This record gives sequence, structure tokens and C-alpha cells, in this order.
Amino acid sequence: MRIGIDARYLSHGLVGGVHTYIANFVPALIALATEHQLFLYADTKAPFELSDLPKHVTLRLLPYRNFASSIYHDWFMAREMERDQIAVAHFPANYGFAPKNARAVITLHDAINIMPWFEIIRGHAKNARTMTMMTYLHFATLTAIRRADLILTVSAHAAGDIARYSHFAPEKIVPILSAQSSDFHRIDDTAALNDVRQRYGLTRAFVLADALKNPGTLVQAWQLLNSDLRALHEIVFFARRADVAPEVRGAVAEGHARLLINPPRQDLIALYSMANAFVFPSWIEGFGLPILEAMACGAPVIASNRYAIPEVAGDAALLVDAQDARALAERIEQILNAPAEAERLRGLGLTRAAQFSWRKTAQCILDSYGQVMQTATMGFRSASHAAD
Repeated sequence: MRIGIDARYLSHGLVGGVHTYIANFVPALIALATEHQLFLYADTKAPFELSDLPKHVTLRLLPYRNFASSIYHDWFMAREMERDQIAVAHFPANYGFAPKNARAVITLHDAINIMPWFEIIRGHAKNARTMTMMTYLHFATLTAIRRADLILTVSAHAAGDIARYSHFAPEKIVPILSAQSSDFHRIDDTAALNDVRQRYGLTRAFVLADALKNPGTLVQAWQLLNSDLRALHEIVFFARRADVAPEVRGAVAEGHARLLINPPRQDLIALYSMANAFVFPSWIEGFGLPILEAMACGAPVIASNRYAIPEVAGDAALLVDAQDARALAERIEQILNAPAEAERLRGLGLTRAAQFSWRKTAQCILDSYGQVMQTATMGFRSASHAAD
């Protein structure tokens, strides 16, 4: 089988959930699909992240001059795929357009791009750049899924949302769970951990949180903790960009929190390993990868009970409503006041994270390619998998 994959996320120097997905499943797929021909389509915006590609993999680098090049390649990459006689074209970043004689497989990570336009805009900044980008993504994604033969997504909850908003045949929306990267594991080296503590000035025990995932509820919950706990602990927020919510800035100004902008990956792993808890009261998640990252590093997890989070967390986390600050405060106290409870959750989390792997994900994706080649009308749910 000749398989084409839009791999431009690996040549753009990007971060985030979609990049993590592509950066992990593509190498795993390369290792599994040795009897197939793989064609990776990237561009020249930044150096391609993978090297030493084996003989069954061909890299096609498309010219990149400016942002317009990305839009051009969105719509005309199919010409390159047609020259390579691709049988299955996989677009793992929410949209893409296959050549006419190929099966089109799209990984739609969640339903955000296909929600009604006014709902999408309501949840984003109202500046011209953001509104233009979200409008374009909305149009491109809706157009792409109308032409798709199969939609992959990252959780059963996301699959249900996509079916509801798109009216795409539910039997052709396949949930295939993602996984944490293999470098996320518990660090026990005291010297390495102390180095991170000293560089960031961390003198107190702390809970770790993503500053972009509903931090306001965590700040409210923190104010409800008893004064002794607050004196002994702080919140360490991390974020990949500086434009965080005012509540985060306020907590930092009051001495209750620290904010780390885009900490290096190894430092983040150390922070997960040291944290007394990882708190993730996110409003909406198609999957919720930080939960697994924290569990793999041994952090007890408190998370919201919304969208795909319960599906990913299983019984290895304490779940609360994303807007219930008092319940969140009670869960934080439950962990900080009871070492035995923290240790119980730590063990459950390590076990839960071990059930996910990119090899499983890649195998299910490869199986889906074979099935979509067999017929465009059969059910595809046999290609999906859950954590063991």
C-alpha cells in the first residue's frame, strides 16, 4: 500500500497537542509499516524533525516562502500525492484534501473546527488575525470532512461530538486513543530535581497546573484552602505563551503562585515528578494528554469531569466539576493532607499511563488504512482501541 501523510507539523517548529500526536505516531508507524511505502509531505519552513528515514519512507519537501505557502499546500498537496500514486492519504491535523483516486483519512482531534461559526468565535479572541484564522479552519475542515472516507479521532467522547456536529456516518468515525511521549517518566535523581528547584526558585512544596486550562477555578479554590496549607504550598503554573488569564497574574502578584513560560521539556518532566499534585480543571478536552504525562511522572492528578477527561483518567484521578471551586479545594486538601492518598493516586496513575502506547495507536491507524482500502461502506470500529 502506498500511504501519504501530511507531515508539515514536523517542519514548522510547532508545539502543542497536534504536534505531539504527529511527532509520535509517525515514527511508530514507520517502524510498523515496513511492508508498505510511506510518503511524508512536509515543507521547508523549518528543518524536518525526523532523520535517518528507512528505505520504505520517502520525504517530499514542498517550498515554503510565507504564510500563503501553507494555504497553497493545504489545497494543492494532492497534486504531489497523485504523482506518487498514493492509495491512502492521511491528514492528521484536522483537514486536508486527497487526490481523486486515493482514500482520504482525516484525524479530527475534536469538534471545535466544525462547531457553528458563532460558537467557535465566541470562544476565541476577537482580533482580526484570530477571527480570520478560525474562520478559515472552520471552512477548510468542513470542506475536508465532506470529502473524507474515514475520520479518526482521539477519544470516544470526541467521536460523539464529531458525529453530532458533522452528521458524518458514526461507523466511519474511529476513536483511537493517543499516548504520552516515552520521555515522560518519573525522575528520582535528587540532584537533577534540586537543580530545577534552584533555577526556578522553588522553595515550597507545590501543585502544578497549566495556566491556559481554566486557571481561574484553581485560583478560587486556592483561596478556600486553610491558611496553613497555603503557607506551606504554592501553585506553579506553566504555559507555552505569555498571554495568560488575569487570575494567574493576580495569584503571582499575591505570592500564591509562580508562572513559568514555556519551560524546557526536561524541566517540565522534573516539575511533574516533584509536584504534590497536578491540577487540570479544563473545560474541554478532546483527549487530555497532560493528564497522562503527569501520571507517567508520578504526580497525583485532580482533573475536571468534562468531555474526554474521565475516559483518559479512568479511576486513577480525582475528578470534579470544572467550575466548582469548593469541590476542587476539597480534593486539593485531600491530597495535601493525606500522604497515603497521594501515594495511592500516584500508583494508580503510573499503572494507568503504562496502558497507553504510541505503538498501539500506530497499529490501529495502520489497520484503519487497510480497512478503508477494502471498502468505503463497512464499519471501522474494529480498528479502534482503548487502554488495556
